[in-house]
Amino acid sequence: MPILNPTVVSGAPFEIGQHLGQLARPVMDAYISQSNAWRSVRRWRGHAFVRALREAAEASFPAIVAELDGMAAGLGWPAEDVFLWNCRGELIHNAPDGCTTLAARHGSERFIAHNEDGDPFLRDKCVLVDVRPAGKPGFVSFYYPGSLPGHTFAVNRAGLVQAINNIRIKHPSAGVPRMILARAALDAASLDEAVRVLVDAPRASGFHHTLGCAGDARLLSVEATVARCSVREIAETAGHANHLIHAGCDAEPQIVTDSSRDRQARLGHILPKGDGVSARGLLRVLLDKAPSGLPIYRDDPADPDDENTLATALFAIKDSGVEFEVHQQGELRFKQSVARESF
Repeated sequence: MPILNPTVVSGAPFEIGQHLGQLARPVMDAYISQSNAWRSVRRWRGHAFVRALREAAEASFPAIVAELDGMAAGLGWPAEDVFLWNCRGELIHNAPDGCTTLAARHGSERFIAHNEDGDPFLRDKCVLVDVRPAGKPGFVSFYYPGSLPGHTFAVNRAGLVQAINNIRIKHPSAGVPRMILARAALDAASLDEAVRVLVDAPRASGFHHTLGCAGDARLLSVEATVARCSVREIAETAGHANHLIHAGCDAEPQIVTDSSRDRQARLGHILPKGDGVSARGLLRVLLDKAPSGLPIYRDDPADPDDENTLATALFAIKDSGVEFEVHQQGELRFKQSVARESF
């Protein structure tokens, strides 16, 4: 199995998007042609709600909308269709993007570990990208073809780590689409700045963000949804699947799949505590198949959410930077140390 070597993408926002689109072009048509999600999303072409989402995105993050327009040019797609695809969480509520994220601390060590669960068609078809926008930290991210990098797992050169979990919100609003917000957080130069991005923006639907940063002792669990942005500091160990779990979440209607419920429950039984916390221990949790119920590590072609684990990421967050690993199908595919820089 080949090593994942990040593709460097730089330039103005449109140029960055154009390069991302060109990277996706060899697999995009086959990917979309088999995607039930795309068949649902494309029905929204020309809808007033989509225009409202784009207006909100342009008002808050015009450079990121330019990245999407560049991606359309690189793919040879209409800009409207690329924007639609990057709003799938707002448009089809039960979007097929899963994931399980763990966060833990042991003494001065801090870890974020993440299973990226998505369309099984994309197994071995996703890449790592090293995005370098002018005047911003830039970041290394797992990249789904045709989707903004940043809504999976990533680390930027300010030492900020972000891992994203899908939340299936039933009642979206005309705000900034969640994939654009996740991308915007990676332009932040600190943990507090990333949280401000999520708190201050008008949010269109919902994601769970696990955040940490080199040189900052905190690990944060953030449920950023239409109704609220709940920020919790993680004291020792925590795990999150694909539904809201913070206190007060009951007021916001959401879809909780059997897989998400089973994974969250399983985490409550097997997450390491105290002296048992280690990087390898967290990886073992993310590879867990469970004796009953639906597993954390997902490789069943008949998965009820149409998702399989495409990659597993491990971040060890230190004062001077972040050590970053990506595993696929049990094999180490990428390892890099990202030094923290000042911005």
